[in-house]
Amino acid sequence: MTLTHLNPAGEAHMVDVSAKDATVREAVAEGFIAVAADALTAIRAGTAAKGDVLAVARVAGIMAAKRTAELIPLCHPLPLSGVTLDLTFEDAGIRAIATVRTTHTTGVEMEALTAVSVTLLTVYDMAKSMDRAMRIEGVRLLAKRGGRSGAWVALAAEPHPTEPGGPAGPAGAQPSAPARPADPA
Repeated sequence: MTLTHLNPAGEAHMVDVSAKDATVREAVAEGFIAVAADALTAIRAGTAAKGDVLAVARVAGIMAAKRTAELIPLCHPLPLSGVTLDLTFEDAGIRAIATVRTTHTTGVEMEALTAVSVTLLTVYDMAKSMDRAMRIEGVRLLAKRGGRSGAWVALAAEPHPTEPGGPAGPAGAQPSAPARPADPA
């Protein structure tokens, strides 16, 4: 396997994507924050001490997507054409789903993952006075499309390649390339 973010001397560098075609790229990521029932009730009712938790978290996630290249050292700065954040209440917490779009030479997976992560961190910040035991979990890429590698969609409850039952087999095994299904569309 070739490591694309290392030069021949083994030093980190940003990959040159100038020869790649600009195509429509989209990535969808999700994450969940487990929240105590009382805090979840206050967030839903809009009575949290810091104000409208979901409104602030949504804006924070959008801002984070736009600034991903400033946070992740080897990410390319990208002109994003769209960022949406869907926040939904579940029985034990809040699920965030980010969809990020661009027309460019590289994908927006990191922007979608960053948007979800910062959204959930903002929920934590806004509600920590009510529940310091909140847990952020399950941040993952759900789908991507566009570019040379085409479309990819995560299977529901797909185990990580290093987990028992994952494509690599026994726990701790390191796959050379994860086995992922192609999007039939």
